[in-house]
Amino acid sequence: MTPLLLGALAVLLAGPVPALMARARRLHHTPFSAMVLWQAVALAAVLAALGSGLSLVTDRAWRRAAELPSLLVAGVALVVTLLVAGRLLLSGHQVGTSLRALRRHHREQVDLLADRDSGVHVLDHAVPVAYCLPGRSRARVIVSAAAMTTLQPPQLAAVLAHERAHLAARHDLVLEAFTVLHRAFPAWVSSDHALREVRLLVEILADRAALRVGRAQDLGGALLAMAQGRAPEGAMGASGSDLIERVRVLADRRPRPAQGVAVLGTAWAVLALPTALVVAPWLGSL
Repeated sequence: MTPLLLGALAVLLAGPVPALMARARRLHHTPFSAMVLWQAVALAAVLAALGSGLSLVTDRAWRRAAELPSLLVAGVALVVTLLVAGRLLLSGHQVGTSLRALRRHHREQVDLLADRDSGVHVLDHAVPVAYCLPGRSRARVIVSAAAMTTLQPPQLAAVLAHERAHLAARHDLVLEAFTVLHRAFPAWVSSDHALREVRLLVEILADRAALRVGRAQDLGGALLAMAQGRAPEGAMGASGSDLIERVRVLADRRPRPAQGVAVLGTAWAVLALPTALVVAPWLGSL
């Protein structure tokens, strides 16, 4: 029974649950808790998918069943488990390799063409844009010359704080993990919802960090002034994701501690359920 429960749980967490979560805009007001919930749902879906096949090895009911249909079901489940694991590993290798190559190439171009100004790389570009290139030891914050002249000093300070918040929190690693999941599985598992929402949440988190050095009006004005700018692939840009929603969230910053705690509790429960289902057969076989 456990393999069937885990399989059903994997389908729910991969499809209907992310689709419903993506409609809950109120989660944007507690971005840290919402991010934890998205990570918990993704991890639980993978754990349930892998555990569905692995649990057949220790499920006594399946081991006692010697009929051909039971053996076929067990074989198919194990093949699916290996396929899921293989696609995750392959996608992780491909995404990680391509992202690091893109960033390394762009970093070399920035170092060659950009001017340095107080730790910021300034590119001679006619469109206002600001973005960061993550890296363990060679991170860069890049601003166009147009942004330097267009933005007021408080606006520029807020934008730079936004980009540095991305680098300090290593939001790129979170996005990389969800990109791996997005490429590893077919479209029907709703990974589009997860990747899109996580991209928005990391921007909201960086917006919140920027408010420690500036006003919401300054940051909102800067984001609108840079609305036409686009960060290159592999970079993270201040104006990169759903500006209208981000401005709406900036306008309503009332604390919501009860919602934050409830979302974190839900994340814990979502992750605990498949874990318990996977571990239970192993304990029962001892």
